[in-house]
Amino acid sequence: MQIAIDGPAGSGKTSVARALAKRFGCLLVNTGAMYRAVALALSHGLKLSEIQLEIRPNERVFLNGEDVTEQLYTPEIDELASQVAARSEVREFLIEQQRVLAQNRDVVMEGRDIGSVVLPNADVKLYLDASLEERARRRCHERPGLSYDEVLAQLRARDARDGQGFGRLQITPNTVIIRTDGRTLNDVIAEAIQAVEAALQRRSPSGKLSG
Repeated sequence: MQIAIDGPAGSGKTSVARALAKRFGCLLVNTGAMYRAVALALSHGLKLSEIQLEIRPNERVFLNGEDVTEQLYTPEIDELASQVAARSEVREFLIEQQRVLAQNRDVVMEGRDIGSVVLPNADVKLYLDASLEERARRRCHERPGLSYDEVLAQLRARDARDGQGFGRLQITPNTVIIRTDGRTLNDVIAEAIQAVEAALQRRSPSGKLSG
């Protein structure tokens, strides 16, 4: 089973993806972390051809054999990752790796182009969304050293970059849209679980989804 979760930064994708992966016994693939790892590698002078990524259970990201998970979530890497994601050669490199990760296993993959580009035939497609202001408040909570106005400006710029082609932030047919403004995480997770369970019920005897 392939579950694709898309949405802008701060919409709640990672929390929902984590819950779904646990509930349905899937490998969680946070594609944003992969872009962050590439950004980290490039900032250290590595070439794209020299980068080897590995996604392990418990959301650990290994770069050339080193666990770099704790280095990936800083304001600097936030910005660098958004910039490198606009480079076509980086996208091609990572999309291929993401598709390999999803082969012959149950996955929950979250990002900005999963349902539209990476896994267009995913069994379940979810799109999480929230207002810019709500997302900025959440990011401030995650990054307490930044001011609300600073985070708001960063997210606005990031949304503009993310919306410039490459199939990012596109809502495809059969996508379930979940608005997360003013809702508890548990409520959002419950709606996402319901969407996945409905898809499982539509499976034909062959294991493919019908309808």
